[in-house]
Amino acid sequence: MHITRLLLWMLVWPFTVQADWSQTLTEAEGQTVYFNAWGGSPAINTYIQNWADIAKSRYGIDVRHVKVNDVGAVISAIETAKRAGGGADQGSVDLMWINGENFARMKRGGLLSEPFVETLPNTAFVDLTDPSIAFDFSVPTDGLEAPWGRAQLVMMYDSDRIAEPPRSLDALLAYAEAHPGRVTYPEPPNFHGTTFLKQVLLETTSHPEWLMEPYREERFDQATQGVWQFLDALHPVAWRQAQSFPDSAEDLMGLFADGLIDFALSFNPNDASRKIKSGEFAPTVRTYVHQSGTIGNTHFLAIPFNAQASAGARVFINLLLSPEAQADKANPEVWGDPTVLSMALLTPSDRQLFDALPIGAATLSAEALGRPLPEPHASWTEPLERAWKARYFGQ
Repeated sequence: MHITRLLLWMLVWPFTVQADWSQTLTEAEGQTVYFNAWGGSPAINTYIQNWADIAKSRYGIDVRHVKVNDVGAVISAIETAKRAGGGADQGSVDLMWINGENFARMKRGGLLSEPFVETLPNTAFVDLTDPSIAFDFSVPTDGLEAPWGRAQLVMMYDSDRIAEPPRSLDALLAYAEAHPGRVTYPEPPNFHGTTFLKQVLLETTSHPEWLMEPYREERFDQATQGVWQFLDALHPVAWRQAQSFPDSAEDLMGLFADGLIDFALSFNPNDASRKIKSGEFAPTVRTYVHQSGTIGNTHFLAIPFNAQASAGARVFINLLLSPEAQADKANPEVWGDPTVLSMALLTPSDRQLFDALPIGAATLSAEALGRPLPEPHASWTEPLERAWKARYFGQ
């Protein structure tokens, strides 16, 4: 009897999902989706607008990109709405670009919609068991956010001036000591500055297993001892003797492009190639990673609990997970954001979309990038930033 019911469920399930998705498409038509996402990159803004136009023509939904600099402020507004008793269909945010501590904060506060990821037809092309998709900064995603793109920390150097870049923290420190004032990093809590701190933490900690678990205060000093030893040695020979820092990765890359420092970093492995093509970087700039690996993660799309256009948001997310949209996003001439789709799950014709993408001169192959180091649990981020600021700025 149980086997008969299971077989019946397996036969009926695909048709049920198809019917549910047809209902979602009907409900979404005519909706306006307010998509709150970082607005600091013209290339990304153009990509979002192009696919918003496609969503309008194909599905009749109006996607409006609300450009934000601080997604934390958006989350605060959603928290306020929840405390005020705001219910479903009453919010002003329908879709968000988040990951890491922002996702953990929203999940912890009950600020997200019901799980929706497995209801999207195009998740058939996503390996949902991939740890970088199933977990966000070591926090289970539980279907509450859909993967959108991947990122991995890469470093940049000019191969015309440096024959072999420093592929470890020890080598970087040795270079900085031999070339005072030529090494720096963005100031935390800027995202890229904090990422650099976490890279140092992952490479120096004696207890990497602790970092995958929620933060515990009694572990902090022992886990981070190597971070402060490295930075204490680096800062006296760093750019401006670490009395000031670049505000962002873009500022860091600007100093690098002007020849004022010798290394830059990015969380997009295609950034150097794009800047070579735009003329911002010399043609001889190349990227590299540390021998022990570099930190990587996935960024996601989520729907708040009180979204007014939840159906429209799901339809737009599904469109952004299509092979067509993912290949467009992975194109370094468009955005250069690595795909979350599994090549093993695509049809041969869809795989060809990715095989045909141009590869920039400074873009590392998947083999050269290697397996990314996992992000520490999201709860480690704020204590690490706070300790850095207290140690070096007395705040």
